[in-house]
Amino acid sequence: MNDLHIHNIDLNLLRVFDVLLQERNATRAGSRLGLSQSAVSHALGRLRFALGDELFVRDPRSLKPTPRALEIGPQVHSALVQLQAAFAPPTFDPSTTERRFALMAGSYGCAVLAPRLVELMTQQAPGAELTIVEFGMNLADQLDARQVDFILGGRIPAPSRVAQETLLQETLAWTVRAENSLPQGKVTLEELVSVPHVVVSRSQTEVAPGLELRGSWEDRSAFEVMLREHGLSRRIGVTTPDSYSAVSVIRQSDMAGLLPRRIAALAVRSGLLRVIEPPFETPTTELVLLYLSERMADPALMWMRELLRRVAAEV
Repeated sequence: MNDLHIHNIDLNLLRVFDVLLQERNATRAGSRLGLSQSAVSHALGRLRFALGDELFVRDPRSLKPTPRALEIGPQVHSALVQLQAAFAPPTFDPSTTERRFALMAGSYGCAVLAPRLVELMTQQAPGAELTIVEFGMNLADQLDARQVDFILGGRIPAPSRVAQETLLQETLAWTVRAENSLPQGKVTLEELVSVPHVVVSRSQTEVAPGLELRGSWEDRSAFEVMLREHGLSRRIGVTTPDSYSAVSVIRQSDMAGLLPRRIAALAVRSGLLRVIEPPFETPTTELVLLYLSERMADPALMWMRELLRRVAAEV
């Protein structure tokens, strides 16, 4: 590896590296930096020579960072943030910002929080951009690489640098279409298994620390045990990957589905569905906000965190 001294590194090269680590794509990185793709490639070449490491290798869909890039990425970003903070105004003005915020969330977080979040952002920060991405592998690594600012999901095993705070708690409720033969209000177990069920079940190979995955799997297991204890069984008519797919099936059938209560409430507003209280206690699940603690020195991210807290408190 080349002998490296900080005075030999062009600060602009580090900015390119930082954005590449976030975007994993030279074209998108160039768009954010105001550079052509060839200029980004040239900058990366200079930095590769200076550091004696490839830093990024191509795979079929993106630029994949090397272990060395992942190792130095958080430190480089932190240093750039500190430099930017040193020259930036001491306060953050949402009304004039053009900041891009990246949020990782599943269908539950999108359905329950995103509409109100977007409404508030439109009012307070009309020039800001919100990007919501699906769950992926190595969540802490994606926070470290600044690919996402916040994650909405469940609690996960994570290093201490990743803060995890509960935004809201959720329970489950059975949902049927308005004309379903099941009684209004609370039903017995026998009545509940008299109709086929829609089950929400994400693949175990998916990483999602989402509310739906945890709530559905845990309750399904407990429900099956309870039925066996009472000498009952049920028929599963459809298995879907998410609650919104389940709602669509329930609307067009006589099946019943166990859904997060806030999702059920959104569906009931259409007038086509109604909620039935479970004849057993359902587990309480949490929607958790995850982020890097050190990044809360950024006034823009502090503002977004408070906005997410506000939205969660209102739903």
